[in-house]
Amino acid sequence: MIHRLSGVVGLLLVLLAGLVGQASADEVCAIDDTGREVCLAAPAERIVALSPGATELLFAAGAGERLVAVVDHSDYPPEAGELPSVGSHDRLDLERLVALQPDLVIGWVTGNPAEQVERLERLGVPVFRIEPREFEGIATALERLSRLAGSKAQGRLAAERFRQGLAELSARHEAASPVPVFYQVWDSPLMTVNDEHLIGKVVTLCGGVNVFGGLSRLVPRIDEEALLAADPEVILAGGRGEENRSWLEDWQRFPELTAVARDNLFFVPPSLLQRPTPRLLEGSRLLCDRLEVARGRR
Repeated sequence: MIHRLSGVVGLLLVLLAGLVGQASADEVCAIDDTGREVCLAAPAERIVALSPGATELLFAAGAGERLVAVVDHSDYPPEAGELPSVGSHDRLDLERLVALQPDLVIGWVTGNPAEQVERLERLGVPVFRIEPREFEGIATALERLSRLAGSKAQGRLAAERFRQGLAELSARHEAASPVPVFYQVWDSPLMTVNDEHLIGKVVTLCGGVNVFGGLSRLVPRIDEEALLAADPEVILAGGRGEENRSWLEDWQRFPELTAVARDNLFFVPPSLLQRPTPRLLEGSRLLCDRLEVARGRR
């Protein structure tokens, strides 16, 4: 009898060990952009994205079908617009968010209200924070998000396409003659980027020289007098929307600017450069093309 019981106990232990091993095999982990490791017992099936950039990254990583909610202005890809919103990136509707029972939330390091995100974590909701500051950070974000969502093959492919596209652009423009550039982020107050910003890195990639690249702040404020003194050869801007070119038209007030005199006032849709997603590659190609036009007008 004792022998028989010990055999049963042994069998149960083997089965239990197998279940534990299976649970461990299903677990997925990734390190977010704050350096924290986030682990899930299994790939996420109900994901909420707390920024338009995070939404784009998730779709690009093959996890779009697992998204159950986004925030306002999540307009790409078009399918994102069909998902329910849980507020804006800087003011979340926590009640609505929690009611969706997400098993993963993708936060933005500096863009979401810290107290609301921390409250989510206290409620037991895993939060994975991202905010790529380098080209490679976009690629690894795709890979890490796809790992958490169980779409590793798609994420890896998207990451490699992004890396390859940037490498080709870099090789094509590495010997290009420098072009002094001003990139306008906002009009009032007048704002630009420094060389540490991703947009500043795109300017450098294309052979441009950011006339305010050496400033200490990532997104510094400047005045018109500083811009006139810098006299860039090219002015690049987005606008209040994907088609609004009013910011560029306003610079026509200064015909003495080299950029105005040579008609080097170029529009790039803001979402292609101001969101750190794979579409940054498309924005980079446009920016590089604009600088080539400027070189041809010398």
